Amino acid sequence: MQKMNVYFDNAASAVMRDEAVDAMLRVMREKYGNPSSAHYMGRLAAGELEDARKSVADAIGSSPDCIYFTSGGTESANLAILGAAKSASHKGRHIITSAIEHDAVLEPVKNLESAGWEATYLMPDKSGRIPLDSFADALRDDTALASVMLVNNETGAINPLGEYSKEIKRRGLGTLLHTDAVQGFCKIPFSINTLGADLITVSAHKIHGPKGAGALYVRPGVKMSSVIFGGGHEKGLRSGTEALPAIAGFGAAARRGRLELEENAASARELREYITKRLNKELPEAVIIGDGGSPFLLGLSLPGHKSEVLMNFLDGEGICVSKSAACKRGARSRVLEAMRLRNEVIDGALRVSFSRLNTLDEADCFVQTLKRAAETLLIAL
Repeated sequence: MQKMNVYFDNAASAVMRDEAVDAMLRVMREKYGNPSSAHYMGRLAAGELEDARKSVADAIGSSPDCIYFTSGGTESANLAILGAAKSASHKGRHIITSAIEHDAVLEPVKNLESAGWEATYLMPDKSGRIPLDSFADALRDDTALASVMLVNNETGAINPLGEYSKEIKRRGLGTLLHTDAVQGFCKIPFSINTLGADLITVSAHKIHGPKGAGALYVRPGVKMSSVIFGGGHEKGLRSGTEALPAIAGFGAAARRGRLELEENAASARELREYITKRLNKELPEAVIIGDGGSPFLLGLSLPGHKSEVLMNFLDGEGICVSKSAACKRGARSRVLEAMRLRNEVIDGALRVSFSRLNTLDEADCFVQTLKRAAETLLIAL
């Protein structure tokens, strides 16, 4: 039987869509000028830049003037946290975040702590979410900034950002609210109005765009300080010539992603529910992590097995999954530890993540192969 290649690691990076590739090639071949140049080739490039900016803005319901392009989600999160903290430190030097954030958030928070800031790390409940009560209890008069992700990149848990925002406003605080929306952008419905966030981080390569492009939404009136200095690009907030081919691909991916959001989410939800039912039947010992959230992510575990061994078995059969965030490079998941899961569940955990291109046949192949892995590795023990 011919081996089926299955890519179920879309939360790490999704295959580029044709429209994004076409946009990048067109810009590289025809719009190769510097967007800051005053001549006609520069103006053509600037037009492409602003078209992409509008596409990303449309996808979150904002004005294009609020979108600043970066090199990706990590830079956007660093810019949001460090740039906002530098400008808002007069309000206080306390920051709220969570123990389940991506390192792109946690590392700049640690940087602030080393500079004298105080950080509160919120813990998730059993579903993997940060409860509103926990957020509300952590808020203080000197809380200058809060950063909590919209969709967790390992469990798919969706946090109530809109409720956090309402709590800040209800108490009349000047706290700025940032969210890492990388795993929610063009995947779950949201807008700047529903989130109420002052700063929103998004990225291209999770939505079938290219690596090397990201964006930061900054609410009008929010003062930000630069963390990269140079020629004053991106209205002085992020210096450095814009990576126009990647940004054009980002714009194309965002444009299609916004239009296809409901369709793609329905397809992912079908896959997630199908795999869950198959696992309940074929591998009843499997543990589903969390209680759902994003249809694009499924956390599961085979207690008694090791994630790395399961991954290697699946990889040998042409199936790509991960055990946690790709950037952790095999380290134990602190997200699952923060959820206080049993050690054997954490040690046997896998992250399965879907895209618009995945099929039910691939889902069948995955479940069958995982069952075979469990049986084979059990015998080997």
